[in-house]
Amino acid sequence: MGIIATIIIGAVAGWLGSLLYKGTSLGLLGNIVIGIVGSFVGGWLFGILGISLGTGWIGAILTGAIGAIAILFIINLIVKKK
Repeated sequence: MGIIATIIIGAVAGWLGSLLYKGTSLGLLGNIVIGIVGSFVGGWLFGILGISLGTGWIGAILTGAIGAIAILFIINLIVKKK
């Protein structure tokens, strides 16, 4: 995938992850970063479990969103709200 497609998928996945998991708000750039890292985490996790959510944009967005939710969960465990 190209860099633009990766950024778009990361932004959508991060945004979707932040909608599904209510926690700290990271903004647009934070959502992009969390979505891109979440895509790697989701791909790694699903690879271990032998699960596939499909190919193409939809599969990448769903995998990234689930990975982003996992990352947001860990971030919210570490950073306590006041």
